[in-house]
Amino acid sequence: MGKLKGKIALVTGGSRDIGRAISIKLAAEGAKVVVNYLNSDTGAKETVAKIQSMGQEAIAVKADVSKLNDIANLKAKVVEAFGSKIDILVNNAGGLFARKTLQEFDEEFYELVMNVNFKSTVFVSQAFAPLMDKGSSIVNISSQAARDGGGGGSALYSSSKGAVTTFTRAMSKELGPKGIRVNAICPGLIGTKFHDDFTKDEIRKKVASVTPLRREGAAEEVADLVAYLSSDEASFITGNNIDINGGLAFS
Repeated sequence: MGKLKGKIALVTGGSRDIGRAISIKLAAEGAKVVVNYLNSDTGAKETVAKIQSMGQEAIAVKADVSKLNDIANLKAKVVEAFGSKIDILVNNAGGLFARKTLQEFDEEFYELVMNVNFKSTVFVSQAFAPLMDKGSSIVNISSQAARDGGGGGSALYSSSKGAVTTFTRAMSKELGPKGIRVNAICPGLIGTKFHDDFTKDEIRKKVASVTPLRREGAAEEVADLVAYLSSDEASFITGNNIDINGGLAFS
């Protein structure tokens, strides 16, 4: 089996799109995978079934990772299934939810976006870092929007991902002495339901046309990068926010 043989991985928001691709890729490289989800029961079951069809172990655990009680329950389920140690944490759960301008924000929308994208990353990391030994890896999913402010109506989304980017750097310093690496990935235009829902076709075509590689990315390409950062091949890489956008924007 691959470079993650024997590792235990948790992927938040792991039932669809990029999260599903990450879950499947980590399993393909030998990891046992906990697929966290909230709303997509069918997607979670399909993801677990796919992993099991590969001869690998996986479980699905429903939890709202923006709520501390749910995070505690998720942790208990992981420990029950695989013991009191994990090697890989992928903080993938997140969302845009709607495109709104400054004058359209309300407190409820602010809390939704910030809690799902940033609060979840903070408190899932807090819960699971004590279960991680030297050589473990945390990979946070940020966004190109954290660098450039995002498209119209995504100010809160881009700001929440900017917080993820900075938190990644801070945690690499805090957890580094324990041998835990912390990195983030900043995807650009990736062909997923996220953009099916929130980005107009003409905008997607325009962005792809000015991207040096002249196309959108695929969820599987993001998953490949997560697997690399989760492995010993990236043993001296930490505190980085790595772009994956076909050359559209540079750090």
